[in-house]
Amino acid sequence: MEQDYLDIIWSIIWSILPISELRGGIPYAIANDVNPFLAYFICVGANILAFPIVFLFLEFLHPLFLKVGIYQKLFDKFVLKTRKKLKTKIKKYGFWGLMLFVMIPLPVTGAYTGSLAAWLFNIPKKKAFISVVLGVIISGIIVTIISLSGMEAFNFLIKKV
Repeated sequence: MEQDYLDIIWSIIWSILPISELRGGIPYAIANDVNPFLAYFICVGANILAFPIVFLFLEFLHPLFLKVGIYQKLFDKFVLKTRKKLKTKIKKYGFWGLMLFVMIPLPVTGAYTGSLAAWLFNIPKKKAFISVVLGVIISGIIVTIISLSGMEAFNFLIKKV
């Protein structure tokens, strides 16, 4: 029973971390026998927290950190990369482009980069939040289906060996 709670806590942590987000949280939970529906809801909920985390950071801490040279260089490099990657999609598709970007479960896509893009392109917070949340919900569905399919294939292979 105690292990179940630890697996849920780790799933939440993986889902909040910018490097893994849902792509880490949901597969971890499912691989550790957390109910897939519970895994989906707790990981999606945790990943949605990326939006307020990013905006709180950018509004309050970012101006302070900009005074540190190495931070400014790294941030500027990341901003240029993000702007270049998303500029045409955001300008052309707006709300839907941001949602599509967030929903793709690949590295450097997701709630954190989508929230940063919303801030960079001055998308109104309410509109950006809805777009990011929809992207996270759809991404969660995709990752859950892939994780469940992967576990079924893995279990099939183990039974054959």
